[in-house]
Amino acid sequence: MILYIAEKPSLATAIAHGLGKGQKKDGCFVMNGGQQIVTWCFGHILEQLKPDEYDEKYKRWTLEDLPIVPNPWMLKVSDSCKKQFKIIKDLVAQADQIVNAGDPDREGQLLIDEVLDFLYNKKPVKRILLNALDDMSVQQALKDLRENKDFVGLKNSALARSRADWLIGMNLSRAYSIKARSAGYTSAVSVGRVQTPTMALVVRREHDIKNFKPITHYQVAIKWQHANGMLPTIWQPADTSIDGFDSEGRLIQRDIANTLLTKVKTVAGYNKANILKIEQKTKQDLQCLPYSLSSLQIDAGKRFGYTPQQVLDTMQGLYEKKLTTYPRSDCDYLPENQFSDAKEILQNLKNLHKNDFHHFVDQANLAIRSRAWNDKKISAHHAIIPTRSICDFDSLSEVQQNLYYMVAQAYLAQFYEVHKYLATKIWILCSDEQFTTNGKTILSNGWKSIYKHEIQEAADQKEEPTLPQVQENDVVEFSSGDIIEKITKPPVRFNPSTLLKAMKEIYKYVKDSNLKTVLKECSGIGTEATRASIIDKLQSTGFLALEKKYLVPTEKANMIISVLSDDITYPDTTALWEKGLEDISQQNLSLIDFFEQQIAMLNEFLEKANSIKIEAPKNAVLCPVCKKPMLRRKGPKEFFWGCSGYPKCKSTAADKKGKPDFTPRRKK
Repeated sequence: MILYIAEKPSLATAIAHGLGKGQKKDGCFVMNGGQQIVTWCFGHILEQLKPDEYDEKYKRWTLEDLPIVPNPWMLKVSDSCKKQFKIIKDLVAQADQIVNAGDPDREGQLLIDEVLDFLYNKKPVKRILLNALDDMSVQQALKDLRENKDFVGLKNSALARSRADWLIGMNLSRAYSIKARSAGYTSAVSVGRVQTPTMALVVRREHDIKNFKPITHYQVAIKWQHANGMLPTIWQPADTSIDGFDSEGRLIQRDIANTLLTKVKTVAGYNKANILKIEQKTKQDLQCLPYSLSSLQIDAGKRFGYTPQQVLDTMQGLYEKKLTTYPRSDCDYLPENQFSDAKEILQNLKNLHKNDFHHFVDQANLAIRSRAWNDKKISAHHAIIPTRSICDFDSLSEVQQNLYYMVAQAYLAQFYEVHKYLATKIWILCSDEQFTTNGKTILSNGWKSIYKHEIQEAADQKEEPTLPQVQENDVVEFSSGDIIEKITKPPVRFNPSTLLKAMKEIYKYVKDSNLKTVLKECSGIGTEATRASIIDKLQSTGFLALEKKYLVPTEKANMIISVLSDDITYPDTTALWEKGLEDISQQNLSLIDFFEQQIAMLNEFLEKANSIKIEAPKNAVLCPVCKKPMLRRKGPKEFFWGCSGYPKCKSTAADKKGKPDFTPRRKK
């Protein structure tokens, strides 16, 4: 008997349908007289033990017990999944061969493998990779089973991620909570390997906004009259290191601008201005790549204001409707063997009667093979694209329609020519001062014609001017001049989509600039599947609040970032860990070596936590005996106040409306 273990019921249903007619039983599908059985998990049906489940002494949080490093690591069956786990266990015992049908990513690989390891399975295991649930894709995947052992790198990467999260979360949350409590804070300090540096991005951005000091600076704008038309230009100072310019090269003294403008008016009046140089280059924009989950979340946030979690949930729904491929993809390329599917997919997309989309489909050129078709860029999954299933577009919700349309646009763009334009830059010389203007002439719209509606609707779209025909050494006349006053603006707060983008492009936010190059190829912190949930969790747990669509840190978040060391709050370390996880996935780094590095770093973090001194909160009530902060505690019957110096100081006080009452109690 061949047993297929799927990651979730919807995946099991698609596989069972692909295998042929069968009978649904309790917790499984039975096909071909019991020769093939499909069962399923509910995501991770195994969960890690908590510290006190390894040893009861860990119920009490003490610095002396840290670090807590399980040896061996242990799992238990989740209470909500015990019935399904028993079904899987019994079926594994009966099976001759097993097929891992987890999602095609590292978490999907692990959650089936960990069940098989938990059951000490020794039977042969194959792997099925399903990037789409339409019938043809399932049939093809069933004919192309791989050896499960070939994906051990993915499994180990997910295992390393899970254990690293446990080590950092359990140990550092305890260490800093103990230190914060002794300083008078009542809230626990929650530390997460990805959560904390993500939260710190928002905290630091808010700090930058509050401490921002606007700078007024100036530009000199001159319009020159040429025989063939007007040339609007901006002054380009030759030396910005002199007085009157700031460190960013901005002109901050208006009198310099006034003097220059007077000088230009006078000199140009004697026909002393001419075209110094013309630079023209034919440039092209390659077709946009199809979407990964992150790129879709970012674009959908810009275009429609959708949150990352909303995009993920909607794409999961479209995937289960068999309309789009696997949603949690971190890849934006396509396998070359799927190029032959394009004709059928494009034919189906003619049903999209939105923004004249069917006319754009008719103009597609199937002979064009864009850069998206590249097997070398494909790992376990590929970019998100429409499947070969016909989409009843009108039956979809508005959010589903918008996201499906975005995915369809990006796919269709692969069958259009590149966008070509002529970029022109003109230098004008007047009395040794140079002025420049830039222009752009579109030669061929190419794939961007598909996005003409989006371009027209974009409020921030600034088209470069069309410039007149000129030649070098042509004389130009001064037409008008103006001094433009500009004021620098503070950084913009993150919203959920831009915060997700920052997590993806984390190399831009590292403290050590030397790491930027190293981490540029890294896929950021978190994964395609977890980034949205991390941002949501930071809001639901009260660390971040959403105000007018922007994220702001709460007092609790500010407190936590203020007490943690930079090693934990800056993304440098976490980003390097993510690079390590990628190396494990590619089998370039072993689990043993990774954890040796992790434990060494954890010990360094704990040393810093031990040595740090956290200042008491401003509203702390000090103990009348030892002057340490008092803490509000919950007793068997009621709240009371105890000294944070316990057990050395055993001073207590009654609780009176949330404050300590030091009035001596009368003896009964």
